[in-house]
Amino acid sequence: MKQIKKILFPIDFAENFDTLLPWVSTFVEKFGATLYVVFVTSDLSSYSTFYVPHGNIQSFQEEAVAAAKKRMAAVVAENFKGFSKLESHVLMGSPAEKILEFAKKENIDLIVMGAHGRKGLERVLFGSVADKVATSALCPVMTIHP
Repeated sequence: MKQIKKILFPIDFAENFDTLLPWVSTFVEKFGATLYVVFVTSDLSSYSTFYVPHGNIQSFQEEAVAAAKKRMAAVVAENFKGFSKLESHVLMGSPAEKILEFAKKENIDLIVMGAHGRKGLERVLFGSVADKVATSALCPVMTIHP
């Protein structure tokens, strides 16, 4: 039987990730796995095609990362109390790319993530992080529609 020692749970503060917690908890408990909770904030340097003084973008980005870390700490304290083996991380960049990089770097055995189920124009404009991760990950990916 495949050992699942590391589970990655990417979250988006905007989605109702708490509806996914029973699934995550079941897998973590069943396998005695370490849970990695990850939030990816956007890299604002990609929006520098219009003129904004570099210092402004950099300081705004630093503030955004600091705010995301503070929010992550609060979310972990409130929602992940029962997880004894837990790591939380805030990453910066393209969500799908950073999730895949993190999973590879940490040798993640399973990714559990929400799927928004976007359709039509919204899907074309925003894409699907879950689809990109599921089709490119080196480990199994379980997507759940919250």
